[in-house]
Amino acid sequence: MPRTGSALFSGFRVLGLYSNHVPHALRYHQKHREFYVVTSVGKSFHTFNVSRLGIVCVSNSLPDDITCLAADRMLVFAASGTTVCAFARNKEVVMRYHGHKQEVRLLLPLGDHLVSADSGGDVIVWDVQGGDIYLQLNFDPGTFDVSAMMHPSTYLNKVLLGSRQGALQLWNIRTSKLLFTFPGWSAAVTVLQQSPAVDVVGVGTATGHIIIHNIRLDETLMSFTQDWGPISTLAFRTDGPPIMASGSPQGHIALWDLERQQLVAQQRHAHRTAVAAATFLHGEPLLVTNGADNAIKVWIFDQEGSGARLLRCRQGHSAPPTTIHHHGNDGKNILSAGQDGSLQSFSTVHERFNKNMGHGSISKKKEKKKKKGLAYEELRLPAVTVLASAVTRQSDWDGVVALHRGRLAASTWNYHRCTMGAHHLKPPAVRKNAVATAVDITSCGNFAVIGSSCGRVDVYNLQSGLHRGCYGDEEKAHSGVVRGLATDTLNQLTVSCGSDWLLKFWRFKTRKQEVVLKLSAAPAILRLHRDSGMVAMAMDDFTLVVVDMETKRIVRKFAGHHGNITDMTFSPDGRWLVTTAMDCTIRTWDLPSGSLVDCFLVAMAPVGVSMSPTGDFLATAHVDSLGVYLWTNRSLCGPVGLRPLPADYQPEEETLPSAAAALTEQEVTSEEPDDAFQSAEQLGAELVTLSLMPESRWKSLLHLDAIKRRNRPLAPPAAPPSAPFFLPTRPGLTPQFALPSTTKEDSQSKVLPWGSLTQRSEFAVALELALDTGSFDGPLRLLKDCGPAGVSVELTCLTSEGGGANSLLLAFIQMVDSMLASGRDFDLAHAYLALFLKLHLRTLSQDAVAMETLLRLSSRLESGWAELQASFNQSLCLLSYTKSALL
Repeated sequence: MPRTGSALFSGFRVLGLYSNHVPHALRYHQKHREFYVVTSVGKSFHTFNVSRLGIVCVSNSLPDDITCLAADRMLVFAASGTTVCAFARNKEVVMRYHGHKQEVRLLLPLGDHLVSADSGGDVIVWDVQGGDIYLQLNFDPGTFDVSAMMHPSTYLNKVLLGSRQGALQLWNIRTSKLLFTFPGWSAAVTVLQQSPAVDVVGVGTATGHIIIHNIRLDETLMSFTQDWGPISTLAFRTDGPPIMASGSPQGHIALWDLERQQLVAQQRHAHRTAVAAATFLHGEPLLVTNGADNAIKVWIFDQEGSGARLLRCRQGHSAPPTTIHHHGNDGKNILSAGQDGSLQSFSTVHERFNKNMGHGSISKKKEKKKKKGLAYEELRLPAVTVLASAVTRQSDWDGVVALHRGRLAASTWNYHRCTMGAHHLKPPAVRKNAVATAVDITSCGNFAVIGSSCGRVDVYNLQSGLHRGCYGDEEKAHSGVVRGLATDTLNQLTVSCGSDWLLKFWRFKTRKQEVVLKLSAAPAILRLHRDSGMVAMAMDDFTLVVVDMETKRIVRKFAGHHGNITDMTFSPDGRWLVTTAMDCTIRTWDLPSGSLVDCFLVAMAPVGVSMSPTGDFLATAHVDSLGVYLWTNRSLCGPVGLRPLPADYQPEEETLPSAAAALTEQEVTSEEPDDAFQSAEQLGAELVTLSLMPESRWKSLLHLDAIKRRNRPLAPPAAPPSAPFFLPTRPGLTPQFALPSTTKEDSQSKVLPWGSLTQRSEFAVALELALDTGSFDGPLRLLKDCGPAGVSVELTCLTSEGGGANSLLLAFIQMVDSMLASGRDFDLAHAYLALFLKLHLRTLSQDAVAMETLLRLSSRLESGWAELQASFNQSLCLLSYTKSALL
């Protein structure tokens, strides 16, 4: 059967995804007395507790991306395409609502009903429990295109609808009647929000106007104007101060005082993108916001002047990551640099260990005074393109070096302090248009080697940031762009490759050139596995070359990719080389055999790959995706049959892992039957297998009498004195006690007949049946279920005195013989046989057939123990020899 998907890697989960452009939903759990925020991350949603912003649950995936979210006390509602799904326990889909013909974009829970509106003008009221359509309204998008929806407080069965044309309509969903139409304010309505005051509604428009309107009197109480464009969200504070918060598409938040009717504070750059939603917690000075910049933030209002400060946040990359790299030797942290210019560290253990190292700044502390006139964005460094890190001296000085797009100077970062370092590594006297293109940090953590587009390869001291020299004559290592750099474990050799089709080996200390290899094409990427000394290069012609640093010769060549190779990584033991390319494939090459052993497709082209130093996870980054995806290495969990793939192998697509660490049904069914391994019940004829039952079930069988004597009570139980309050008497003048009447049945003996006790147990019946069939699995299973006392009773009742028969004794001996012959349940066989001989040896000695059977069993015991003794002696001799060799 042809293999489908990947035989080596399976999707585990994704890191760094927290939110997108869909407004969040806030819910309160009465039993936990805690607020939870629900955010969408594509086809599923996450639930976080507001107190710590720790992830509580991840929902099951939907077929399409989620377009809107809503929640009530019991359920979470998510719209995906034309379908609305109800989730229970934040995870399971318990109800689906089908009826929309266009994409659903608004949801509003209202008691036992759910109101949904789509882009085609249909507004449907659903019965939440039954899933039936309670009411359906049809609007013409040309005259009334529904853009906002809310339920006015204390208005029973009423829904207020806002439109892109500016008008508002108040509907009674129970009677299906239009109650009132508000003409609007000549601007599209973007937000409708209930204020703490009854009858008062906040209306946000596309022109930046905020209107506080009384819908009962149809009177505008006050209005505000936001200078940052349309109103994306509105929120009213409910813990006392009359504060209203409004969000903008630029990511700013404005705070308005409703009493003084003025702007009191601004929270600029709260999000890097539009503020999707902002919600005040009921009765608390906390504001929860989310945005398309992949961030959830909680702001607290504890400052003077109604200002807010950031209390806690969960934030990932706001733009797709460009490069990823495992940091450290434990494989628990992944450094990721994104197109947003930020550098972050994601933990594979728990989100609380994530680190946001922020954005790099062009100006240093001494230059800040000169740069005051520059804008905020102009001071930021561009996105990181190449990254290198070392943990050897990271507690003493900066251990991370990053190259930025279009810049010659490299920045240093401190992983412990989660900040940008103190140095900008820049070579002296370089032409203007040169940029840094390659970087590597030595294994000792003292030096950084940086290559540039002008062909220079420079060495810097990371402690002081000083330039320590360069490679090559006339300060030029290559005649073209330096594409890759690497240093070996002992700082003896430095390897560099460039666009001049040359691979050069240099002495690290003297910086003298040793060997030059002419390549078949220009290399694009270089990776070194320091333990094995193997250098892998990806060429511009989509081929791979592996060079041995010891012999300085090409040892492997691979071809198979049909697009630019974006990244590659070695396995910890240096056996595999994992490569990614723009043809959307992830390929695993086996270096000893020189063949392709695994290949699979992904939906989005991978741009970065890194394998954990422990070999348990493979991390990938993809185009147009904000997360870092983890794949588990199946070879660590069990045997994996890897065979060379043919040249015309057509890979199958693997689904990218979601945030939940669970196997899907497709992954289970995609297992290859040939590669599936099932352990045998018995590994070899010369070996034995124990039963793995507790020792108390078989070790105390020979000591049951001693256990009974030890547990015997010291004094016999005393019968309580009992005298009836009324004794029956016979009628007459002389009082006489009446004896109980006796019947014919009562006058008979109370001793039960012997035949009533001769009914055989289930074990005896199964043992007699096994004597005919030859399979003793059934009685052995019944005997395993019994405790020590039960086993003793079952073996005692095998004789004719106990209700059995002499044939059962022979059957039990044969059962023990079959157990010893198979080698399974070795401990139970000896324990049962010892108790059996203790109980019935006198009876067996008088039966010639039984004694002959026992002699055969004895010879089998002796041969079995002889084989085990030989195995024990061989193992002990081998251990003694190993110990003596080590000493």
